[in-house]
Amino acid sequence: MPITSDREIARLLATTRTIALVGASARPLRPSHRVLEFLVQAGYEIYPINPGLVGAEICGRAVYASLSDVPTPIDMVDVFRQPRYLVEIVEQAIRSGAKAIWSQLGVVDGRAAALAEAAGLEVVMDRCPAIELPKLRAAGLL
Repeated sequence: MPITSDREIARLLATTRTIALVGASARPLRPSHRVLEFLVQAGYEIYPINPGLVGAEICGRAVYASLSDVPTPIDMVDVFRQPRYLVEIVEQAIRSGAKAIWSQLGVVDGRAAALAEAAGLEVVMDRCPAIELPKLRAAGLL
């Protein structure tokens, strides 16, 4: 079952250092770009994932084609893709050794969540870290 409590989400965010953001956009008005920029400013080490933008940079971060191309262990995979892609992304996250999968608002797939949890990954679904971080800081949980 995905994590839903504020305390557990705060713990996950506090212990996460590296985040691969799948579906990263170079367009500043796109939610994935704004969240990527927010997470960089919050101090996380971010690895944008977008096969169409390999060789480019987003917010000063090199873009990678897939999770398997990221040169360092990933704590959390943040997903900005449609739910129909989530199982495939979870499979990649498992192979890459990620510790958690986080799917953005509206990105929900129970099968993907069960697959991730069965492999030992923590799961957060239908939430945004750019919303959760300020809320949890205001509540004194971070």
